[in-house]
Amino acid sequence: MFGLFRSPATVDLADLMPRIAAGEVILIDVRDPAELQMGGRAAGALNIPLMRLPMMADPRHPDFHPDLSPEKPVALYCASGARSAHGKALLQRLGYGEVHNIGGFGDWQAAGGATCR
Repeated sequence: MFGLFRSPATVDLADLMPRIAAGEVILIDVRDPAELQMGGRAAGALNIPLMRLPMMADPRHPDFHPDLSPEKPVALYCASGARSAHGKALLQRLGYGEVHNIGGFGDWQAAGGATCR
């Protein structure tokens, strides 16, 4: 039943992981902090909850995150891929050129991505 709400990743994670590891792509976890405490996160990922993403990703906003740039590629994930799909659409509206939804945290782990607490 819950699979009905899953939004599939839009990119082959195996192709994207080396770019993330090299710092060419910014990895963003859009889950809430409580979710990260329960299950960890991808190593090196920024945690910007989806509700904060509109402010922290907008260069015109005072809360703009200094590690983000519309010119730099971004990859997003959440628990299932649904929130990261919303985040992808939001970043595209803000003018980010290359944005990927890599699915859920489980997809990251299944692809062999490093995790931390």
